[in-house]
Parts: sequence; structure tokens; C-alpha cells
Amino acid sequence: MTTPTSGPSAAARGRPLQDVRIIAIEQYGAGPFGSMQLADLGAEVIKIEDPGVGGDVGRYVPPFQDGEDSLFFQSFNRGKRSLSLDLATSAGRDVFHDLVRVSDAVYSNLRGDVPAQLGITYRDLREFNPAIVCCSLSGFGMTGPRSSQGGYDYIVQALAGWMSITGEPDGPPVKSGLSVVDFSGGLVAALALVAGVHQARRDGLGTDCDISLFETALAMLTYLGTWHLTGQYVAQRTAHSAHPSLVPFQSFRTSDSWIVVGCAKEKFFRRMAHAIGRGDLLDDQRFTDFAARRTHRDALIPILESVFAARSTAQWEALLTGAGVPCGGVQTVAEALSDPQSLARSSVVELEHPRWGTLRQVASPLRLGDDPIAVQRAPSRNEHARQILGDLLGLSPDAIADLRAAGAFGDSRPTGGAGTTSAEPG
Repeated sequence: MTTPTSGPSAAARGRPLQDVRIIAIEQYGAGPFGSMQLADLGAEVIKIEDPGVGGDVGRYVPPFQDGEDSLFFQSFNRGKRSLSLDLATSAGRDVFHDLVRVSDAVYSNLRGDVPAQLGITYRDLREFNPAIVCCSLSGFGMTGPRSSQGGYDYIVQALAGWMSITGEPDGPPVKSGLSVVDFSGGLVAALALVAGVHQARRDGLGTDCDISLFETALAMLTYLGTWHLTGQYVAQRTAHSAHPSLVPFQSFRTSDSWIVVGCAKEKFFRRMAHAIGRGDLLDDQRFTDFAARRTHRDALIPILESVFAARSTAQWEALLTGAGVPCGGVQTVAEALSDPQSLARSSVVELEHPRWGTLRQVASPLRLGDDPIAVQRAPSRNEHARQILGDLLGLSPDAIADLRAAGAFGDSRPTGGAGTTSAEPG
């Protein structure tokens, strides 16, 4: 394969997924996070919102919440379109099936048993579009004894073993400070959806994508899982979030805060020893390589703790970085968002919003080509009904009026509440 030396600009070529249309039956965090990545890449994401409960429950999450909008909702639904549609009515189902006919995928984050109940699996929808891809992200998948259980990030972190290895050894089990399972599940579902669409365009037939938060979390156990399954290794919590086998690779208290130092290669340990003025450690047989340092961790770590406590985080970071040792101070969220690397990579984007004014958000980590991703605010509920029903589906005003009379779009009045349906998020 040869690599072209020139070609059309990214703008001329278009955005990577601009020819992909996705119907999203989603709410809250995991599902919307995944589909937002696809929207950032140019996919047309039509967000179906249940009018009976005021749409996506994320619209009502405090503290920055006003009416049917919140900064939480804005963080997960950038660049999407919104249509209020009551799938419990035959008229609403008719509109939904019309959308399936002209779309590439149906994406949902509902409880594992709900897609079949709601009629949004491939078996249900293939008659309307044989190439439709039906991607379900749920807590535990569409089969198995837990399929009918709601699975939320915190609960999955507990069940998947994460909390048993997080926190200090003498403290209680701890979850991650972020909803890592939710976000990882969203990314896995987005990847599965893109793969499914690629397959459907190649073979002409769609499929189901059955993705679960639980299996995503299990997969992320990676080497710990392999060590246990093959070598009966028992994973445990480690002091100061230390790596289970590489020493030193952990956080150290400095004179003013904390710093993480990672000697993931032998050369890094040698560089660190010289940088901190303890070249003598290299002559100690207890610390000669990975295995020796792991065996004698209890002898080495107190020495390093004493050294790092003598200077500030900034001083150590400058000294170690200059010596080529991977390290980083433990920053606050505010510090991370204003880090020089964040600024240099334009990791914060700005967009205008009628309610919030200039809205600043974290940019997508997906970078394809040189042109920055164009971003748009998240939609108001039912904001794009006219374009979707009229322009996309070609429905006349009279046809839309008939559908409304038949309850397809529910009650157009905002409920102002955050109710839930039987289709709980995964």
C-alpha cells in the first residue's frame, strides 16, 4: 500500500462519519457519551426523547440546571438533533419505523431486557431496513441472569472487582472519582456501532451489537484478569495507588502536595536515582531490576518517600522531567483544564448557547487530520422536529397534524420533571 503525498483538504473530503445517520434512544451519561463521539465525527445523531417524562433525564441534573436544560446535558449531547416521540403509541412507532428506513443504526442505552420489549432489536427492525445496525448498551447485556437489572457505573465498579483494588489497603473499597465504566462503555458501544455499519455496508445485512457495562469493566481488568485466571494471582489495594508489580510507580507526598513517578522501564529507575541524588541505590542488589525491587518494595519505598518529601512538587517535576523520568503532579480539575498541554492542544472548546451564553466544554479526544472538529450545542427538546419530519421523512403538515392527534409526539408541554420509564438506562 502506498501513502498519497497530496490530496483534498479535510474540509473538501468532509467529516469522517457525515454519511452515517443514527437514531439514539438514550439518556443520562453512558449512551449519550458514546453517541456524542460519533456526532463530533460528523454522524447525524437523531435523539429520540420520551415526551411523557420531559425527555432525557440528564436535562434535569443539578447544580447548573434551568428548565429543560442543564450543563450536565450539554456535556453529553453536543451536535445532536432532538425529536420528541412516544414509542408506546402506534403512531409514534410508525414515525420511528420511517426513520429506521432511512438510517444506518439504532443506538440505545436501556436495561438489557428492554430492547426486545420495545421492539428495537435487529429481529424487530430488519423488515424495515435489512441493513440496520441495532446497538444496545446496557448494564449487563441482553442475556444472562442479570439482564433485567439496571446497571449503573457505581454498581458495576463494585461487581466487576474495581472497588476491591482501589483505595488504601487499610481503608474501605473506593470507586473512581469519575464514571469510568459509563464512559468506557459508551466508547466501546460507539466502536461496535461503527464496525456494524461498516459490515452492513459491505454485506448488505445489519446486526445486533450487544454491549454491556459489566463486560466492558471486566475487559478492563486486562492483565489482572489474566494473572488471576492463569496464575491464581490475588489482586489487592496498594498504598498510594502503587502499581501491583512495577516499583516505583506510585504517588509520593512532596513538601507541598503529591507527585506520581512511574519507572515503567529499567532506564527510568536509573535516571530517577541519579536525578534525586541517590545513585547509590543502583549499587544495592535489592534494587537491581523489576523483580528485585518488587521483592524489596518495603525497603525501597520508605527511602524514596523521605527523599521526595524534601522538595515541592514543582521542583521535583522540573528535575525529573528534565532527566527524562515520567512523572506528574496531582492536579485539580481546574489545573488540568488550564495545563499548558491542554491549552496547546485546544482541549477546551467554546460555543454559544441561548441560555448559558458562551459555553466552554472539554473537546473530543478524537483527532483526525489537521482541522479542528466543528462543535454545536446540544439541542433543546424536540428542536428539530420540523426538519426531521418534514425535510427528512417528507411528511406533509397535514400528515404531521394527524400523527400529533394520534399521540405520536406526546404532550408538547414541558413536564419540568425528571421522571423515569420502565426503560431504565443501562
